Amino acid sequence: MTLKSFKVAEVEISYKPDYKVSERPQISSSNEAYKILIQQWNMNRIELLEEFKILLLNRRNRVLGVVDISQGGLSVTVVDPKVIFVTALKSCATGIILCHNHPSGELDPSREDIAVTQKLKAGAELLDLKILDHLIVSRDSFYSFAEDGIL
Repeated sequence: MTLKSFKVAEVEISYKPDYKVSERPQISSSNEAYKILIQQWNMNRIELLEEFKILLLNRRNRVLGVVDISQGGLSVTVVDPKVIFVTALKSCATGIILCHNHPSGELDPSREDIAVTQKLKAGAELLDLKILDHLIVSRDSFYSFAEDGIL
C-alpha cells in the first residue's frame, strides 16, 4: 500500500517585543489602562467609528502590547472571541483588558456590551486567562466594568 503525500502549511507562533521587560508600563488601575489605550486611538475617528482593542498583560500586569481587534460603523463593531484569544495566547499574555469606544460619547454600557464581556470572561477562564477590565472610552473619559462591579 502506497502512502499518499499531503501538502500542509506550517504554523509558526512568535512574539518579538523590541524592548526590555523593565521598560514595559505596569498597570495598577483602570485610569492607567485608559491613558495607554487612548494614546493608541486615532482622535480623528474616535467620535465617528466604533473600534475594539485589547491591552495584553503579563503576570505582573506589565503591558505586552495593544492590539486592534476590529473597526465597525457608527454604533457597532464585531468582536470575534477567536481573534482575541489567539492573539492573547500567541503573545503569552495572562491578562487582558478589553476596550472599545462609543462614537456617541455616551459611556454607559449597552446590553450587548455586557453580554460580550460575560462571554469573553467565560471563554478566558477556560484558557486560564483573566479579563481584568473592559473600558468604554471617549476622547475625555472612560467607563470601567471592573470599577462598576460588572466584571
